[in-house]
Amino acid sequence: MATGHACVDIYQGCVPALVPFLVAERGLGYVAVSGITLAATLLSSVVQPVFGVLTDRRPLTWLIPVAMTTAGLGIALLGVGQTYWLMWLAAALSGLGVAAYHPEAARMARVVSGGSHVGMSWFSVGGNVGFALAPILVTPIIAAGGLSLTPLLVAPALFGAAITTWAVRSRATVAVSRGHSEGTDDWPSFLRLSLIMICRSIVFVGLGTFIALYAGQRVGGGTTTGGVALFILFAAGALGTLLGGRLATRYGRVRTLRTSYAVAVPALACLVFVPGPAFFGFLAATAIAMSIPFSLHVTLGQDFLPGRVGTAGGMTLGLAVSIGGVATPVLGTIAEHTSLRLALSTLIALVLCSSLIGYALNEPA
Repeated sequence: MATGHACVDIYQGCVPALVPFLVAERGLGYVAVSGITLAATLLSSVVQPVFGVLTDRRPLTWLIPVAMTTAGLGIALLGVGQTYWLMWLAAALSGLGVAAYHPEAARMARVVSGGSHVGMSWFSVGGNVGFALAPILVTPIIAAGGLSLTPLLVAPALFGAAITTWAVRSRATVAVSRGHSEGTDDWPSFLRLSLIMICRSIVFVGLGTFIALYAGQRVGGGTTTGGVALFILFAAGALGTLLGGRLATRYGRVRTLRTSYAVAVPALACLVFVPGPAFFGFLAATAIAMSIPFSLHVTLGQDFLPGRVGTAGGMTLGLAVSIGGVATPVLGTIAEHTSLRLALSTLIALVLCSSLIGYALNEPA
């Protein structure tokens, strides 16, 4: 399941990895590339709760490999379209596949991990690994042959679909995945958690969309430097996600969440304002601090809504991750009218909000 999660989230990482090439080859501006990110996330944000409700009613394990293939197909078509709207629709198709994947996959991951914080962190880190692999996959291929080679990027989806089809056909996994948790749903706490996740999503998607361009401005090196920055962002995020499960087991989920967001505030401020090669160090620190709570969001959400595990998983792994793309055109507009540094500096306030709202949460019973 973790390997499949990596394969599908490669396609969330592909969009920011393609941004420098869309700017260089197609001449898109900040607002236009923000629109591509929005296409990949808006449809996902809208339909994600629908898939969550459907998976709460009955297991839809077949949806996992189908959704992965759809996500890959959208990215494969993104570079083929010569007009902006064809590129936009291709990104939207990929977002639909990502949306369909997460609720059912999160529900199955909870079951097979037995609700373990560490187990869920391994499943969640699969997504981080996918994000990290995206620039490694995209940058050399597209740098060598241009956007016309995006059809090659469908390969991880086909591999992931094959491996997860084998996994979901396991009789033990399918049988146990039909169970439903019992308990009282705590919607007020879940909504507070959702606010934290939305703030985090805006920050992380904003960084994912613009950090490659910002790295080129701060350090130089063009698209190569941008690829390195994206790899650091997503790889350090994977490390943070694994740390989150361990820290939560030792110190508790809510305490770990509050502390990590508090650390992320100065780390992000230094990333935006401190010049020179230290940029990469502060980028890694920001990514780790912002990712430590990632898997904890999933288990907290499922424990706040024990009767709606699919809905909670769709929100925490899907909607609350992808909804940040809705705000990227705002960041793009600020960047075009002022500077990219000023646009990214607005993200600091959102990290602070996540930290403060954390004090309104209590550990689920």
